Amino acid sequence: MRHINIPIFIPHLGCPNQCIFCNQRHISGTVEFDISTVKSAIDETLSTVKCGDECEIAFFGGSFTGIDRDLMVTLLDIAEEYVKYGRVVGIRMSTRPDYISQEIIDILKKYTITFVELGIQSMNDAVLAYLKRGHTVADTVRAAEFLNSNGIPFVGQMMIGLPKSTKEDERHCAEQICKLGAVAARIYPTIVFCQTELADLTKSGEYVALTLDEAVERSASVLRVFNDNNIRCIRIGLSDSENLHSSKTYVDGPNSPSIGEMVKSRLILDKIIESIDKELNCFESNLKDKILQIECKESLVSQTIGHRRKNLVELKNKYGFRDIKVFGNPGLDFDTKIELKN
Repeated sequence: MRHINIPIFIPHLGCPNQCIFCNQRHISGTVEFDISTVKSAIDETLSTVKCGDECEIAFFGGSFTGIDRDLMVTLLDIAEEYVKYGRVVGIRMSTRPDYISQEIIDILKKYTITFVELGIQSMNDAVLAYLKRGHTVADTVRAAEFLNSNGIPFVGQMMIGLPKSTKEDERHCAEQICKLGAVAARIYPTIVFCQTELADLTKSGEYVALTLDEAVERSASVLRVFNDNNIRCIRIGLSDSENLHSSKTYVDGPNSPSIGEMVKSRLILDKIIESIDKELNCFESNLKDKILQIECKESLVSQTIGHRRKNLVELKNKYGFRDIKVFGNPGLDFDTKIELKN
């Protein structure tokens, strides 16, 4: 069964701020919102799905719970009709933490809401203030409590490499998302878009975007927090369709359609290195004539080898192994198992 989001973009509707990193019109490729196109957009996507696919209508791009109440209810009514007739399983939306209140909860409870995605981004008030987010950590905590107490699952969205943010800030944010009760998470390394304040800061040298390798390393650290807490990460990085290849949109930042796989691969590499240092307890000079054998789950062979064999190259460079061999084992009940061979 495939899970399919049917995205309805509402750029900037309901959003009172212009965060320094945000140019939502460029991200969504949509300049104006026309409610008359909503049904046709949903029907067009549904016409392409296969029997058994699980579909949700997803209101993305703006702060859905901050838009005009009549418009919000109209959109929810349209989406609920598709739920009523069994064509979709529910409705999800993205919004800001400060746009969750008891009034909003009372409206949402009338509909089949599967998830509310909270744009948390950071759990450091100094970072949020610099970004001109317009909300605080306390707003995020309050929103999570409202949603949890009313049985509405939420997804925590966070960003990597924000101005003034550190690796420690990012791990803390991931830990807090887990503690607040999120059922899933999204990780977005910071991309610099045209026509944003962040683009101006980049051009002046005040902000330096992460390299792809830096973003992969820091995202892997955050992903590990989510994995260790059994919080599913449903996406790493923006999708390849979000206008990231045009010079009219993209300025700088870790822009790769493969970043999700690269992050997962880096996390495996980190764990293998930990295992070598802990289990083998060998000095580099003792490993030059050895073959490192790595057993992994069958589904993880590619990620264990790494993008363009990057993991194997890094392990050879670090320890000097004569060779490294990776074997898939469908019966393995954990990620990897290492062994030295002569």
